[in-house]
This record gives sequence, structure tokens and C-alpha cells, in this order.
Amino acid sequence: MPHQGLVSQMARKAFSVAILHGIQQLADTVRANGGQPLDLILPDGSRLNFGLHPRAVMSIHDPGVLPDLAHPTLGALGEAFVDGRIDIDGDIIEVIASAERLAAAGGAPATARIAAAVATHTPTQDRDDIKYHYDVGNEFYRLWLDDRMIYSCAYFQTGEETIHTAQRAKLDYVCRKLRLRSGERLLDIGCGWGGLILYAAEHYGVRAVGITLSENQLALAKERIAAAGLNGRVEALLLDYREAPDRFGTASFDKVSSIGMFEHVGRTNFSAYFGAVRRMLRDRGLFLNHGITSSDANGRTVGSGISAFMDTYVFPRTELPHLHLVIREMAAQNFEVCDVESLRPHYARTLAQWSHRLEAQLDPARRLVGDKTLRIWRAYLAGSSVGFAQGWLNVYQVLASRQEAAGPTELPLTRAWMYE
Repeated sequence: MPHQGLVSQMARKAFSVAILHGIQQLADTVRANGGQPLDLILPDGSRLNFGLHPRAVMSIHDPGVLPDLAHPTLGALGEAFVDGRIDIDGDIIEVIASAERLAAAGGAPATARIAAAVATHTPTQDRDDIKYHYDVGNEFYRLWLDDRMIYSCAYFQTGEETIHTAQRAKLDYVCRKLRLRSGERLLDIGCGWGGLILYAAEHYGVRAVGITLSENQLALAKERIAAAGLNGRVEALLLDYREAPDRFGTASFDKVSSIGMFEHVGRTNFSAYFGAVRRMLRDRGLFLNHGITSSDANGRTVGSGISAFMDTYVFPRTELPHLHLVIREMAAQNFEVCDVESLRPHYARTLAQWSHRLEAQLDPARRLVGDKTLRIWRAYLAGSSVGFAQGWLNVYQVLASRQEAAGPTELPLTRAWMYE
């Protein structure tokens, strides 16, 4: 028995030496390729530099993380961060960007085949998933969103705007794309805290209805509608999009928007989703679908494990299709796609601003949601910013006209009106 114990001890020591050697080799490879502005503090207190003056430091508290550093993936490192086995000091976006380059240098695959299983998206399951993500608390979101609490990609006309200015510009851009006119009826699917329906009513004179599955969002949206004196012109409801056609009736809206909700629909429900919009929208009415998509057309996830992290910790059962699937499903419901615009660089900036604002409020955020939830959101916002900057993810605004009868749309010949 003592002999076996000695052999086991020697094996563990050899394994540890091999792991540390692998980490040192990774550092040497990174330095030889220009370096990264990152320092790594190992559990024994030793410090490893990756070739450049550090803008961030990753501290490893648990020796069990070391094997993941020899061949790192963003998913494994993200999980270790959420569990408190890793801490980050400095710019968390810089850490994740550096970690992605370490993963590439360590041989981690950039893409992976998606599992064959298809997520279920029943009304009950969708309500539970929305509650998990959005009902973390309005005060938490208020710490880092803009003053209107718009939780979707902003629109930066110069790149120098604050998040407040850029979100207002996005709201106005959506209204212009939909060619909203006074007296028209607008439906916003996934209305959040009511930002778009309030803006469209105040600035474009529409009568607006917003639907959401989040009780926290609904409560605040109703408060804001009443505070703005818009009861009677603006309404927010707790309602699933699948139930909306029976509630509102056929052709009951002139325009329909869906901004940042599409990610929760699920591929098996695309026909039901676009079909519901078709039923509620009048012929020649406009529909703007704003949603995140995968950049890979062949059914793979990208980002060296970041997609798996998001699925586990942030957005349960979220499915991101490629753009061509979105357009195909819209066409199957008699929508003529009139304009497609990628806002990928805008979302990278949006998420970076959200991340920086949250990082500046860590203590109050921790008091609101606890340490683990805060770690999840820190990793999610920063990692998503890197994901959009790298091109692993995209976000598209797809503008379409419902075309039941033959003939032209109601749109002008050019798209100059979008920018007027």
C-alpha cells in the first residue's frame, strides 16, 4: 500500500509538471506571435506574463483549473469564473479577447457541430425561460442600461455616442424604417420595459400595443405608460405571441416590430411565429424583425465554447439560425423582404458600453443579485461583445411587407427615407 501511495504521488507530481509545462509553452507561443496584454497569477502566487504590458490580470485560485489553461476554451474559463475559481482584475473585455487568442494558440477549435437535439419551446417553457433571464430584477438592469432601459442593439451614427444617445437613435431608426404615421396601430412583440411603444406614440403619434412574458418588465412598462399620460394610446400586456392573433384579430395592425425577441422563438416555431405576425398585420403592412443570428450557415456554433456557456448560464434553449433561414421562413408566410441590414458592429459597441457600465457598479450589483449571478452577467456582456466583434454572431434588421394580393408594396422606389 505505501508503494502504491508513492506511485500515485509521483504520478500526480508528473501530471502537475506536465500541465505547468503546457501552460508555459502556451505563453511562449503567444509571446512569439506578438503577445497579449494579460498576466496570469497561478495558485502558488507565481506570475506569468504573455508578452505585453498587462491591461488585465487573471488570478487562478483553484489548481483544478490549470489543466484547462494548457488547452483553454472560453467555455471552460467562463465556467471557472462563474464558480469563483478564477478572478479578473482590469478590463474584462480585454481578458476575454486575450483568452480567445490563447484558445486559438492552444489549438481549441473555433467551431463545433451543434447537437442534434432540438430545444422545446412550449408556451410554459418559454415563460419559465423568460422569467429566468429577464426577471432578475429591474433595479439590476437599471444599473447598466440606458435611461430608457432598452435591452437590444443600439445604433451608433458616429461611434462616439453614449449608450443613451445611441439607443434613442435606434428607436427613431426603427420608427423610420417602419414608416410610422400618426393614427397607425403598432404591435411590438417582446416590448421589454416599453421603450419603443412609448417612443413611437410620443414622437410618431401611433397607437401602440406591446406584449411581453416578463412580469417585471410589464409592471414597469405600465408605470411608465401612466407616467407619460399615454393610457388609452399605449398598452402593455402579458401575452404570448402565439395567443396574440386570437386576442387582437386578423389584420388588426398597420405595423409590427419585434426587437431582440426572435432569439427565444426556436426553430421549430418559426412558422408559428411568422404566421402569427402575418395574421395580425394588414396586407401591405410592414414588419421589422430585429434578431441575433449565427454567422455559420452549416449548423455549427462558434467562439471556442462561448455558445455553450450562453446556453448553460444566460439564455436557456436559445437557438440562433443563420440569416437565410429567417428570410426563407418569412417568405413562406407571404412576406416580401425589402431591406436587410447587419448591425453587428453596433452590437459589439452596445455590449461593450453595457459591460463597462456594469463593471463600474459591481458593489451595488452584487447586493442586488448576488456574486454568482453577477459573475454570469459580467462574463455574458463582455463575452458577447467579443463575439460580435469577432463575427461569431450577427444581428440583422429585416424589413418586410405582407404581400397577400399581387402588386407593388407601399414603399418608395429607393431607401433614402430611412436616413432622412
